[in-house]
Amino acid sequence: MAREKKRRSHGRRSPFAAAALIGIGLLITGGVYAGASAAVAASTETSVSQSTLTLEDGKRLFQANCATCHGLDLQGTDNGPALYGVGALSVEFQVATGRMPMQRQDVQAPQKPVQFTDEQILAMANFVQSVAPGPDFPADHYLDGGGDVSRGAELFRINCAMCHNVAAAGGALTEGKYAPDIQNTSALHIYAAMVTGPQNMPVFNDMNLTPEDKRDIISALLYQQEMPAPGGFTLGSLGPVSEGLFIWIFGIGGLIAITVWITAKSN
Repeated sequence: MAREKKRRSHGRRSPFAAAALIGIGLLITGGVYAGASAAVAASTETSVSQSTLTLEDGKRLFQANCATCHGLDLQGTDNGPALYGVGALSVEFQVATGRMPMQRQDVQAPQKPVQFTDEQILAMANFVQSVAPGPDFPADHYLDGGGDVSRGAELFRINCAMCHNVAAAGGALTEGKYAPDIQNTSALHIYAAMVTGPQNMPVFNDMNLTPEDKRDIISALLYQQEMPAPGGFTLGSLGPVSEGLFIWIFGIGGLIAITVWITAKSN
């Protein structure tokens, strides 16, 4: 009996165990509650910000950041073109890629970090659309990447590759202009570029490329973005120029180095 009592005394819990368990339970419960509260607050804040950014907010944002060049009534100035008929799609493309507002007048507006939130950009786009309607946002169907990839690649080679390169890596144009790299461009911005013709790009209306044609091109580019390079290093995807330069520097250079080493060895 004494031996049995001793065994039980060794198995007795510490007086702090219950307190520790209660503390751990309170910490877990508090953490879950705090996380849930933060998620609810974030969703509420997002919905409020979306609902409070009205056309009037978009107008104020436009007047504060764009009217200097484009005019208070979108009529344009000596520093920027009129925005009549450009539509919400063009505004979203230019501002969401950081091309606008421009830092300085140049041959082309470069892509740079975005200065506004998505809600602010949408508010400005809706304001411009309300004043001078133009191309609006497309249906999700045209951006889903579910088109004919093979046909889209062929359409891209015929209509786009002469400027953007077959691998969509971009290329140089005349007078310091260039076609940008679109290897990581979103489906919406690819569609917007075809419809609105930003910078030096021509406008591809529905007579040139139907909406389904545009969907196929977008599908081909999205497929290309997801596929790894099967040949190893892409060398900038600039074609035979970069490949030839690589071979000349490393291939010919390596042969010269081996020749020099053999000659020095023989001497």
